Amino acid sequence: MGDISRPCTVWLGSETGILKGVSVSQKKAFNFSNSTLSREQEVRALCWADPAETEVLVASVDGAVKTFSVEKGVFTDARRCGEPGEGSFVGLAVLNDTSLATCTDSGALRVWKEESGEPVLSLSAGADVCRMKQNPSHRHKVATGGKNTCLKIWDLETPDKPVFTAKNLRDDWLALQQPHWVKDIAFIPGSDKVVTCTGYHQVHVYDPSSPQRRPVMEAKFGEYPLTVLSLPAAGGSVVVGNTHGQIAVLDLRKGLVRGCLKGLAGGVRGLQCHASQPSVASCGLDRFLRIHSLEDRKVQHKVYLKSRLNCLLLASRPLEDAVDDASQEVKEEEEEEDEVWATMEEVEEKPKRKTSEEVERRPEESLKKRKKD
Repeated sequence: MGDISRPCTVWLGSETGILKGVSVSQKKAFNFSNSTLSREQEVRALCWADPAETEVLVASVDGAVKTFSVEKGVFTDARRCGEPGEGSFVGLAVLNDTSLATCTDSGALRVWKEESGEPVLSLSAGADVCRMKQNPSHRHKVATGGKNTCLKIWDLETPDKPVFTAKNLRDDWLALQQPHWVKDIAFIPGSDKVVTCTGYHQVHVYDPSSPQRRPVMEAKFGEYPLTVLSLPAAGGSVVVGNTHGQIAVLDLRKGLVRGCLKGLAGGVRGLQCHASQPSVASCGLDRFLRIHSLEDRKVQHKVYLKSRLNCLLLASRPLEDAVDDASQEVKEEEEEEDEVWATMEEVEEKPKRKTSEEVERRPEESLKKRKKD
């Protein structure tokens, strides 16, 4: 199984509880599961367990967090990080070598240690939380937000209160409070800013370093709820997807739409830009993994995975960098076959012997020829 899992550069979680690995170089998909398939094993969140990306953490609806070894191709460990009745996971993050942070849609934000079966830290992030994301530059900081739950940034080393709590948008022209619904969050590298997308097709940028707690930039895309977002490696823009399979690239400075990515036929549930390449991977209800180029916005790869997909995780190495061992074996076998055929002697083809029917027809044909003459 390790030979199958090592070339995989894209990992996806399905509604049926299967962890799916896709090898872009081989253009193949593989299923990994250690139990019977059921909706109770539905995968809701994925993250890397270590910087070397040798293990993947898989969070399921039943409250279990399983460890999958990419090197071995099997699940090596499982821990209980909640009960099914406490809500589904909306975020998963590794704080250090021994600590793990989880968050459920009920707002239970917890920190777990390897040696302890109980959380060492538990706090409430609010009701109806839709997403929890980690700051990649400061791993002890996470952001949460949800329906009627404003964006909050937590420092898990000093968890007494949030280090930043966003303020709602200004009232509309009728003096009515505008609803807010944070669906996804991302920390902008090289700054303290945070970008969010909402269920009201809005993109907001917050700057915790400024005294202003309302968004410093607001943009809108389409008419349908935005579900996921991701930041390209080049910076200066954000990629968002909505419930109708539309993906767009928005400028973070001016709030304008740079372009749209086409080809999807269902709501987008998973979206991630590659760490170094100008490409973005997406998945969702149409059961396809698609990888688009951010330069010409064309589909580079498309793989059908048979199950509805909830989330995805990209490796930081180039997507097509994995060596295809199977193709090497085929090439070696072809070279050996060529050598065998080259050493064989060439046999001349002997004239074909005539059948008895052809012999019987011969006198009749000669007689007809004489009559013509």
